Amino acid sequence: MSFWRHCHHLVWATRGREPSIQPGIEGPLRAYIVSKSAELGVHIYAIGSCRDHIHLVAAIPPRLSVAQVVKTVKGASSHFVNHVLCPPERFAWQHGYGSMTMGATQRAAAVAYVESQKQHHAQGMANAWLERYCERESGPPEIRQQPDEKLRIVRERVADYDVAEVPF
Repeated sequence: MSFWRHCHHLVWATRGREPSIQPGIEGPLRAYIVSKSAELGVHIYAIGSCRDHIHLVAAIPPRLSVAQVVKTVKGASSHFVNHVLCPPERFAWQHGYGSMTMGATQRAAAVAYVESQKQHHAQGMANAWLERYCERESGPPEIRQQPDEKLRIVRERVADYDVAEVPF
């Protein structure tokens, strides 16, 4: 077996950002996501949710792509909610997801952020970059390099898990 340490912060929302993750659904939904992830060989370090989105800090084995994991977990969990929990309104996830990678030193801050979702949102505070309330929504900007320009290495100082007031 190969050695690997791939840690991801994953975020996805309910369809139309509807407040579909109600108290009666939230616990079983989160437990199901952890269970389904384990079936795939994905380890969940933290899971946190609000009424309209969910965050996970997860270790995904290299034999699986992030897209495969998210597609499988989102599909299976919406099926579980609709066919086992049977909410009054049809439950669905929005298309797409957010995925950020992190190093081992950043994992504790990510776990703390994810586990504090309800508190952040109750106080009107969140990390806009992680909550997708800012311009950076579809990956890094295109990098254009002039032919004679030397390649610059860009490195983030630390993944930013600070919270700030965000208009919801």
